Amino acid sequence: MKLHFDPNQDYQLDAIDSIVSVFEGQSLKQSEFEISAYSSKSLFSQLGVSNYLDISDDQLLKNVQAVQEKNELPISEKLDGRHFAIEMETGTGKTYVYLRTIYELNKHYGFKKFVIVVPSIAIREGVLKNLEITFEHFQTIYN
Repeated sequence: MKLHFDPNQDYQLDAIDSIVSVFEGQSLKQSEFEISAYSSKSLFSQLGVSNYLDISDDQLLKNVQAVQEKNELPISEKLDGRHFAIEMETGTGKTYVYLRTIYELNKHYGFKKFVIVVPSIAIREGVLKNLEITFEHFQTIYN
């Protein structure tokens, strides 16, 4: 049996668009992994190289506020650093949405590094299985 995923669920596409819109104005970075010891934009540390944001906190806040207004959510007056929470109802396809959002963030901005944090080994195993079963589906959408 092969599962079929519908890539056109409006509420999922709206959630993905909301997350991608937070970074509106961010330039597209090269999709190749590279480190330059001479680049002032490289955020190299003992932890490695991060996704670099070249948009300001002011722009991030404006983007967040626009997303909140569009989704009829309370408007934030300031950022809590660069920490964002995305909340969805149970049974809405959160795993699918965050996996597809990873592809979209890479497509739009060249982001390559993502950390998925889950509260238990059982959920981790579910996420790994989900990665396996959605791989072909995402390859057809994102090549």
